[in-house]
Amino acid sequence: MSKTHTIGLVTPQSTDRVPAEGAQMYPDVNFIPKGVGVRALTPEGYDHAWEGIIPAAEQLASQPGVEAIMVAGTSLTFYRGAEEHARLLEKLKAMTGLPVGTMSSSVVAGLQSVGAKRIAVCTAYGDEVNRRLGNFLSDSGFEVLELEGFGITQFGMPGTKTEKDIIDLAAKVHAAAPEAQGMLISCGGLRTLGVAKPIEDTEGIPVVASTPACFWAAMRLVGESGRYPGHGRLLEQSDRPAAS
Repeated sequence: MSKTHTIGLVTPQSTDRVPAEGAQMYPDVNFIPKGVGVRALTPEGYDHAWEGIIPAAEQLASQPGVEAIMVAGTSLTFYRGAEEHARLLEKLKAMTGLPVGTMSSSVVAGLQSVGAKRIAVCTAYGDEVNRRLGNFLSDSGFEVLELEGFGITQFGMPGTKTEKDIIDLAAKVHAAAPEAQGMLISCGGLRTLGVAKPIEDTEGIPVVASTPACFWAAMRLVGESGRYPGHGRLLEQSDRPAAS
């Protein structure tokens, strides 16, 4: 990187904490977190946190040196649908005057970057949130061939799933959709930084996972490539985004 960057990070947690993957991937970047407090991995559990996104982003944008705003939480940002997600991005940009993104826009950009239109999907979620994710992805231009989750609704519990659990689910989902061009692993609470490469090596398709994609996309908001070698095809790329 050419210089140290400062990025505001709206997070689903009730505390102001940067996910560990951020510091691991980009230790020279100053991520400033602001939590909005998701209560459960259900539509009702997201509602209170959704209302806090814009105020949290405005507060972060007022901090000295903040260059961009990223909203973490995949299901938090897709659960109201693709149109409402697009409106959220418009409001964030208008209210902060900064480059903005969400974890949902990050996975969309990641899938597009690796050329995956027909996809298999693994998640942490239960049926209702999975249904909403499927609709969001379809409305975003993807063909969802298979989608299966761990059935988790309690916030914080995705972190109890091991890398082996995630890799095993990925194998099951890919077996049900062998023609998939790529795989999405959705949920920022799943520990996915170490699973993309093993899955890619075994299954032979690129993997995009929520948290790595979120930090990759955050770096691209400030003009960097987001490259982080050794962790899958998306993070291997060295191209920088075109100037807007």
